[in-house]
Amino acid sequence: MKRNQKLLLAIAIAMCGSAYSASAQIYVHVRPVPRVVVRTDAPGREHVWVHEDWRERNGKYEDRGGYWAPPPAPGYRYHEGHWDHSRQGHRWHEGGWNK
Repeated sequence: MKRNQKLLLAIAIAMCGSAYSASAQIYVHVRPVPRVVVRTDAPGREHVWVHEDWRERNGKYEDRGGYWAPPPAPGYRYHEGHWDHSRQGHRWHEGGWNK
């Protein structure tokens, strides 16, 4: 009887813990591979090539492919996005602009 109680307690703790740890972040166990995109000529001197960019869509990562992006204002620099690995899996950190 004690064994069943311990088992039920362990299951209840696991269920509560998994519900508590739910977050808006998407983790994948196999990091997606970006598609091959041919880099065209820059539309302007200020444009920056973004070669890997992932967006969350319907609970999955979707590759946006490479593209040219202009800075939001003069003097801004683009920092590339990157994958981070944790015990939960891989998670994409989006790139962006900063001064």
